[in-house]
Amino acid sequence: MKKSLSRQFPTFLITAGVAALVNLASRYFLNLYISFELSVFLAYCVGVVVAYTLAKYFVFVSRNEDLGLEFLRFIIVNVISLAIVWTVSVSLRNIIFPGFEMDFYPETVSHIIGVASPAIFSFFAHKTYTFNER
Repeated sequence: MKKSLSRQFPTFLITAGVAALVNLASRYFLNLYISFELSVFLAYCVGVVVAYTLAKYFVFVSRNEDLGLEFLRFIIVNVISLAIVWTVSVSLRNIIFPGFEMDFYPETVSHIIGVASPAIFSFFAHKTYTFNER
């Protein structure tokens, strides 16, 4: 059954929000032991697994019979999104925020903005490429 865009996009944002919270919590925990940059990367990987599971079962109607190929496509889209998230997060923390003397949780704020930044790209890429909805 095909879902309407007016229902599908908000559902995507909710499931992506849950995955983002997992991502952020993972980054916070990992950052206790490893660098911010590596924490952002590893937390993103954790978030991807959560995001795939939620998107597959709650957002998109998949036309793919090959789950391996579907997950590979999900990873490809998320590698592009990871580049966006990492660049935005690290640029805000290391360049933008210091220039404005922003010291209110700069790592957390930069990471939240970074995680949110590829939302529209991710939705349409997953809809048309990962899950092959037309």
